[in-house]
Amino acid sequence: MPTLVSVNVGLPRDVPWDGRVVHTGAWKEPVTGPRTVRRLNIDGDGQGDLGGHGGENRAVLVYQLASYRYWATELGREDLSPGNFGENLTVEGLPDDEVCIGDRYRIGDAVLEVTQPRVTCYRAGMRLGEPRMAALLVAHGRPGFYCRVITEGEIEAGQDIVKVADGPEHVTVAEADALLYLPGHSREALERALRVPALSAGWQGSFRSMLEESTSPPPAWQGFRPLTVSGIRAESSVIRSVTLTSPDGAPLPNRRPGQSIALRLGPGIVRNYSLSNDPGAPDYRISVKLEEHGAGSGFIHRDLKVGNTVDVAAPRGAFVLRDGAGPVLLISAGVGITPVLSMLHALAVSRRDVWWLHGARNGAQRAFAEEVATLLNRLSDSHSRVLYSSPDAGDADYDGVGRISVATLSDLGVPSTADAYLCGPAAFMADLKSGLADFGLAPDRIHSETFGATAGFTPGIDSVQVAPHVPAGTPGSGPEVQFARSAVAAPFGPPSATLLEFAEACDVPVRWSCRTGVCHNCETALVAGVVRYDPEPLEPPADGNILICCAQPSEDVVVDL
Repeated sequence: MPTLVSVNVGLPRDVPWDGRVVHTGAWKEPVTGPRTVRRLNIDGDGQGDLGGHGGENRAVLVYQLASYRYWATELGREDLSPGNFGENLTVEGLPDDEVCIGDRYRIGDAVLEVTQPRVTCYRAGMRLGEPRMAALLVAHGRPGFYCRVITEGEIEAGQDIVKVADGPEHVTVAEADALLYLPGHSREALERALRVPALSAGWQGSFRSMLEESTSPPPAWQGFRPLTVSGIRAESSVIRSVTLTSPDGAPLPNRRPGQSIALRLGPGIVRNYSLSNDPGAPDYRISVKLEEHGAGSGFIHRDLKVGNTVDVAAPRGAFVLRDGAGPVLLISAGVGITPVLSMLHALAVSRRDVWWLHGARNGAQRAFAEEVATLLNRLSDSHSRVLYSSPDAGDADYDGVGRISVATLSDLGVPSTADAYLCGPAAFMADLKSGLADFGLAPDRIHSETFGATAGFTPGIDSVQVAPHVPAGTPGSGPEVQFARSAVAAPFGPPSATLLEFAEACDVPVRWSCRTGVCHNCETALVAGVVRYDPEPLEPPADGNILICCAQPSEDVVVDL
């Protein structure tokens, strides 16, 4: 009979780490006597980073005494004791390769349901003083697991653990963990895991993304290739379109609606621009807003001419229109229209219901009005709302004054089953993403694209918004690293040992969790160049991508950050 060996709790604290301060609840200590398990945690316990831990699906973390014995031998440690792996419940007799997602267990008065494996996170290594720990937990198949609380109640060390229900599909914790983090996952296995209702929303979203990626082709070419400027057109008072074609006249490779390309516009000037035309067209069209002091947009608006040659990287990006037959909501503001316009081109030949919402300052700054109207008219069921925030006296052909909000969705009757695609200024999208969630759209139905650097994700560490810059101190002597979205270029070198550390030294927004090549949160497109890995990731990234947490440049590189 499985047994509850120890109940461990701890409130979040600030812990110094690598020159920073981490707010974490990973330090847990055993307690005696009964404790009440509640919907979000155990009395006396707390989580420091609710983005990666905690919440209903991750209320209680469980780890096995057998794994403690294993790591004591594997790591040569004699100091490991319950709570050291950050778990709330140390148990005997619930191994990760037998417990399944969706299994339910009664302990004392409480009933718990298994929802997902442990989140692979650098803080496990912090707590144990072993930086490799996040990777080792996955590689050795001993992650532990989270539970949601089905019935609140008191529990106490020494109690029996009684299984009261089996999870459907019999997907073990170890199997689910390997499915996300290790190579060799099949489409059938992903679909089987997604049939388990108890699987947490975050892991469901990850598995759905993996299914989509399995059908996505790699970049059409590596690095940059020359393309010819075949057309230039003013779309509004501030937006100019540039059409690019192959010098030999051959059609350019197809791309997915919503993707972007990087252009090299001069020494140290690499810029990312969304493709705005039909994804099946033989040429590429970008549409660029003139920004004050913008080196890239200034060159395009003032210096680029028809007949010029520009170095261009292949289309990339995960902000793409999903396959399906359900309703679609396209929302944009200003030049954010460009990727969703490409999506509208693709939808115009479908039978999907489409809601089109666009905001502009006024008629002079609104782009593509006629093109959008033509595409919407091709759809059997479309709905449109255009708002001007500051219309001129002579403006016409708009639906109202103000900014797009969730109230606009209610007025148009947008269904909560729609897939939403948002592009525009960061504040605009932050407000709308929150509003869409309140409106009833599931998180995995809300997709967004930010011009410039994307938002960072630094779990447990407060990030201060600083404009990206070259690193302080003596310049490195290694290959040049260009961060395309952040407009920063500098030679690689100490004290940075990885591209992630170099990006952090430049205050380039980054996303990471494990820092050991496991979780793929840091996976980023490599626009040009070659990297090497140390350590080698447990699973290679997708073609054309790299894991910056363990990558170093072997030659000059351009990274999509």
